[in-house]
Amino acid sequence: MSETSTRAWGMLAEFDSAYGVYHACEKVRDAGFSKWDAHTPFPVHNLDKAMGLKASKLPWLVLVCGLSGAVGAMALQWWVHAVRYPLVFAGKPLFSWQAFVPVCFEVMVLFSAFGAVLGMFHMNRLPQLYHPLFNSTNFERVTDDRFFISIEIEDPRFDADETAAFLRACGAVSIEMVEEEEE
Repeated sequence: MSETSTRAWGMLAEFDSAYGVYHACEKVRDAGFSKWDAHTPFPVHNLDKAMGLKASKLPWLVLVCGLSGAVGAMALQWWVHAVRYPLVFAGKPLFSWQAFVPVCFEVMVLFSAFGAVLGMFHMNRLPQLYHPLFNSTNFERVTDDRFFISIEIEDPRFDADETAAFLRACGAVSIEMVEEEEE
């Protein structure tokens, strides 16, 4: 039987309102922390700007996937109808692109949807079956009515006492150190 030990993962600060966590995120961003995140029970308008997050690359991935699907569908239809199985019917040309547009559109939509879903899963590192924050009983309220900011211990600016005092000054209702299991 192996025993599991724990080590500190980071600090979790609880806030009682979206307003409070929004302004705390601005202060954490301005203080120069880099390994931190905000957790809310519902989307908070402009929280990404308060956190200083860059624009997502997901729209570009969706565009590339959609264009790849459209070009691939057109190329496949051209190859089938003009190269591999050239059949002339009703005097029409072998490659009549107008007839291929609906299929290209549908494949473009399909590839865009796959790119959006799979890209979102990849960029959000999902599915994440375990996270050290799951060890906190206070964090269970994040899906109900509480707002949290977590700062990882690996952040260069992290100091347990200073960070706790800083988060209290930001308006945190409660603060706790979160531990993770080591293997």
